[in-house]
Amino acid sequence: MILLGVAVAVFFWAWQKGHLLRLGNYVDETKVELRKCTWPTREELKGSTVVVIVSTGIVAIFTVGVDFFISQLVIMLNKF
Repeated sequence: MILLGVAVAVFFWAWQKGHLLRLGNYVDETKVELRKCTWPTREELKGSTVVVIVSTGIVAIFTVGVDFFISQLVIMLNKF
């Protein structure tokens, strides 16, 4: 109940200070700008997704290889 009272008080404070109006304007302007965007086609999106997945796989394989090499080097150096 106290939390509800605090929420109502914060709402009225923000309303009186004009924060809610600015937030509303921001949301409206964002909607207008999003309508201006050119979104990728499904084929472009598929192509980009494949590039990201392949690139991630290559980086993962490289990371595993370097990790294996360094761990073997450390093991070898610890034997001396």
